[in-house]
Amino acid sequence: MARITVDVNEEWLDSARRVLGTDTKVATINEALRIQATKELARQILAALDSVQMDFTGSADAFGYGGGRDLSGLERDASDGEVA
Repeated sequence: MARITVDVNEEWLDSARRVLGTDTKVATINEALRIQATKELARQILAALDSVQMDFTGSADAFGYGGGRDLSGLERDASDGEVA
């Protein structure tokens, strides 16, 4: 870990501590940084998935024991904001 000295807005820090449920300033800052890094990684993963053409045709029959879930409308449902 790096040790740094930084000036922070105390109101923002207190607010973040309440929202994050952390006990110390260090824990609050580290948790906020971890969350932002995770959001960036998720953005990169979604961008990678979005760049790949997927074909779910036949997905209902793809699994054993009587079939699986029909995913053929997944892209349409996602763009409509529908959650299954």
